[in-house]
Amino acid sequence: MKNWVDPEAKAEAERYENPIPSRKLILETIEQRETALSHADLVEHFEIADQKSIDALSHRLIAMVRDGQLMKDGFKFQLAEEQPTHEATVYINSKGLGTANISGQDDLLLPERELRQVFNGDRVKVRQTSVDRKGKAWGFITEVLQHRVKEIIGKVSIYDGEYFIQPANPNAHQPITLEKELIEHAKVKVGDSIRVAIDTYPTKDEFATGHIVQSMADKADTEIIIPQTILEFGLPYEFPEAVIKEAESFKEPSDQDRKGRIDLRDLPLVTIDGEDARDFDDAVYAEKRAGGGYRVVVAIADVSHYVRVGKPLDDEAQERGTSVYFPHFVLPMLPEALSNGLCSLNPNVDRLCMVCDLKLSRAGRVTGYEFYPSVMHSKARLTYTQVAQYFDGDSKAVTEDRDVRKSLNTLFQLYQVLKGLRAERHAMEFETVETYMTFDELGGIKEILPRSRNEAHKLIEECMLLANVAAADYALKNEIPMLYRVHEPPEFSRIQKVRDFVKLLGMNFPEQPTQADYQAVIEATKDRIDAPSIHAVLLRSMMQAYYGPDNAGHFGLAYEAYTHFTSPIRRYPDLLLHRAIKAHLQKKPFPLSGQSLSDAGEHFSATERRADEASRSVTAWLKCHYMQQHLGEEFTGTISAVAEFGLFVTLKDLYVDGMVHVSQLGDDFFVFDQPSQSLIGKGHGQTFSLGDEVKVKVAGVNLEERKIDFELLQQLTHGGRAVRSRAPRVAKPAQRADARPAPRGDAKEEVFSEQGKATVSEDGERPIRKKKPKSKPSSYGAKSDKKSAAKSEAKAKDKVKKKAKAKKKKANAKAKTE
Repeated sequence: MKNWVDPEAKAEAERYENPIPSRKLILETIEQRETALSHADLVEHFEIADQKSIDALSHRLIAMVRDGQLMKDGFKFQLAEEQPTHEATVYINSKGLGTANISGQDDLLLPERELRQVFNGDRVKVRQTSVDRKGKAWGFITEVLQHRVKEIIGKVSIYDGEYFIQPANPNAHQPITLEKELIEHAKVKVGDSIRVAIDTYPTKDEFATGHIVQSMADKADTEIIIPQTILEFGLPYEFPEAVIKEAESFKEPSDQDRKGRIDLRDLPLVTIDGEDARDFDDAVYAEKRAGGGYRVVVAIADVSHYVRVGKPLDDEAQERGTSVYFPHFVLPMLPEALSNGLCSLNPNVDRLCMVCDLKLSRAGRVTGYEFYPSVMHSKARLTYTQVAQYFDGDSKAVTEDRDVRKSLNTLFQLYQVLKGLRAERHAMEFETVETYMTFDELGGIKEILPRSRNEAHKLIEECMLLANVAAADYALKNEIPMLYRVHEPPEFSRIQKVRDFVKLLGMNFPEQPTQADYQAVIEATKDRIDAPSIHAVLLRSMMQAYYGPDNAGHFGLAYEAYTHFTSPIRRYPDLLLHRAIKAHLQKKPFPLSGQSLSDAGEHFSATERRADEASRSVTAWLKCHYMQQHLGEEFTGTISAVAEFGLFVTLKDLYVDGMVHVSQLGDDFFVFDQPSQSLIGKGHGQTFSLGDEVKVKVAGVNLEERKIDFELLQQLTHGGRAVRSRAPRVAKPAQRADARPAPRGDAKEEVFSEQGKATVSEDGERPIRKKKPKSKPSSYGAKSDKKSAAKSEAKAKDKVKKKAKAKKKKANAKAKTE
């Protein structure tokens, strides 16, 4: 006999044979008790006795947490409305896992049900609903504030007579449905790529709808991938007419523009960039000072002269936050009239700039600096290759202008000094291989080649570091509100992994490492064949750099304060800093401060992250597309990372990464050893570790997931030593199941039958989305043959026992003779 009065008793009785307290009654009870209650507390309060009702109440409480009505902390439930809401940005990774990124707080994980209503990059309001056993906080979306994705490019698909396009990652969870009439009118077929504008955004119950903007059936996949990614990540890609009009309204610098600026037009400033660079935002000059030491002038394009606060040009630049660099394509922050024109320090024309004028001692220490607006006239546009050749003795590699050559000679001499100082402060220099791609006429990769950084690259880098550090110091001394480039020391958990790993290399690593400790490991291992893999472990322990109004130093570069001053054409934070310095020089109010500056730091950190992810997505896709032509071919590679589920291998000849799944390592049971970053076979003792060479075959390529699967043919080396040719015994390649999209159901939980067919929702009204179950790799390893692995393990144990017995027998015999 129930002891409660339920305001929704009638509805509950109609739905359930044995009614339990309704959601409304549960909420009222927790509110009246004014304390968090556990499942057991509620069972006791409502005097529920039968097991079915007890279980049903548990399921209801879980559903109320899922739907944002309750907050679960440990075993206790409390009203979710009492939890604060936060504005956040949604990020969805390649595996479909979503998080809500809240400024200044830990991310909240978002369950699949919440992701149904959002795209990657959307702005939302969220509140926390629970903390799982691993201590991870989960959230619930209370409101979608802004949809970043307006259009999508995808291939036309059909399921159960319904047409839709399936977006790629990171929005693969959001099919866009299309009316049959639209398909017929546009004359597109299943499999054709089309561009679709979103008409209605998705909810938890319904998919988004859209209409066709353009058929792209006549374009190659390699021509589609960049525009598709731009749309998928919600990147602004077209400049509004008002922005272009404003950018094109500016003329070449006039006497009025030059007024109040220091004239450096006679100084032999030059730009040094890559061969394919189109915008030049920095120029350099150096001379020896009469009393000893050096003078270095770093001139940076004065973008703030043209991009004014409150104008359409500035609004658009803020929204973009940064230029986005794709392979062979750039999505600029500023229109071409400025980025390649008036703001670009092109040779032989007057250009407005902001200058960092530095004085250095003979030992390379900065003894003074000035910041001022100027006008300059670049004497040459030089490339890294030309300057490096000149430093190597080729006098014809650069212009014959004596003043330019004298400046270059001084810069090179100073660079040798600065290089020593860099080593003194223990700035980290990891042994990593950078690559670049060459492309065919359709935009596909022709070759992937290693890129070498020559002395000219490093010289310019040191000049930019000087200016950036001086700008941070100037802001601190003069209390100028601005955004610092912050790189915090690694977290304890990350340090611990490095400590365990480094210990196995025979080195010590403290609990609170400095840059010197990291650099000591780098120096000690730089000549090893597995140096790139070891350094990758160190790199992965690093925190992500961000923009913030409070100086917390830059751990990686080993600076107490650091900022970005040198690239205002492509980074908005640099532009903000120019404005702040100008405001200080002119004794005017600062453009941003307080909470507004903090919000700006969060926004520009997010736009940088978005740009990096979009660029990586395109690069990964192009590499996968490139590897399709190498299916079945054999290559030698190096193990670059190890995880519970397999080995990541970097091919030596192609510089492409792929994975060998743990189930393909052989007839054994492999366990992941965290300290040594190895997979160890329990039966045969075979070990795969970082830096080992392996021979693999390209077994499969998945363009959608940007994944390349390798089949292990042979382990060639371990710890730098050759491995016997017959190892390992390899299992058959695993088959990958294809997932098929299907229509979204109602607000009930999704249900799947064994055959992967859509089942009917609880109310019997709408079908629920079909999905094939995917097999997940074990957290600790995989058995290619369970019986065989168990047998092998038993044999190994038996062998150990026999050895111990023989040893004991031998010892006894020896004791008797003694």
